[in-house]
Amino acid sequence: MRAALFAFTARGKRTALRVRDALNDAEALLRTPEKLADADFDAYAGALSDFVGSVFDRDALIFVGAAGIAVRAVAPHVASKRSDPAVLCLDEAGRFVIPILSGHIGGANRLARTLALALGATPVITTATDVNGRFSVDAWAAERGMAITSMALAKKVSAEILKRDIPFWSDGERPERLAEGLFWANAGDLGVCVSVRNLKPFDETLLLVPRALRVGIGCRRGTPAEAIREAVYRVLSDHGLRLEAVAEAASIDIKADEPGLLECCRDLGWPVTFHTAEALNAVAGDFTPSAFVQSTVGVDNVCERAAAASGGRIIVPKTALNGVTVAVAEMKWGIEFG
Repeated sequence: MRAALFAFTARGKRTALRVRDALNDAEALLRTPEKLADADFDAYAGALSDFVGSVFDRDALIFVGAAGIAVRAVAPHVASKRSDPAVLCLDEAGRFVIPILSGHIGGANRLARTLALALGATPVITTATDVNGRFSVDAWAAERGMAITSMALAKKVSAEILKRDIPFWSDGERPERLAEGLFWANAGDLGVCVSVRNLKPFDETLLLVPRALRVGIGCRRGTPAEAIREAVYRVLSDHGLRLEAVAEAASIDIKADEPGLLECCRDLGWPVTFHTAEALNAVAGDFTPSAFVQSTVGVDNVCERAAAASGGRIIVPKTALNGVTVAVAEMKWGIEFG
């Protein structure tokens, strides 16, 4: 976690240092007005709101002082539930921890509970689903790294679950019990579905997508990024798989300097792992062999073996499109609560 902590009094600085210690291994930036700067706290430059804007890409902003200071400081920079950081406020005595912004997706509620436990403070949680002990779909998805495909439907589910139980469906491994406010069903007017596939069992389906797919890619030397991206899109679409479900790409190490492949993965936000021919040959499973590929790079199949190298099972075998080969593996995943 990358956090920024702000304190405005001597007592507040002492509490902020306790917060920093409670954050354990987090990278914590400590800032205070110039007159209070010391060995622990640097002064923030210019107006507080301007400086907050420069650190608004951090995971959490924590203010030790009046809530109004925090609100005015972050207000010009608030953009979206998907991107806003967790913003919390503590009184300078450290008695209360108050999530102000991004309680669910940004994790402010969860962080408030963690800090309150460490400080012996009281977390002040005000979001309706938490107050009523109901399932918080956006917080649950964010904590598990799932993609939320529609913020509008997430908001609608959060509102409806305060009035009635909501149907829930998934093709992943199932738990014995569901969270409060959910019941198993695969039909209805409004419901939540968790899958790497483009499933829509409800009239209005909030699809949550776990990042459980690995895409193995092989390509000819000099293949442009556009051709690789088109092949990947085509394979995923043809098999009803969600782009958001891809956690990473993989290939053979002789492609580690392939510009088109690197550009494609960078544009899609995918980390890419490169395996040696020896490592790929050691991957267990039944793969589509190619004598030509074997003679060229020393392994009989690049894309399938690379996709399966992390332990997943091949769900889309080798598919060749315009000099690009693509295979998809699905890692083991399931639904869990608590």
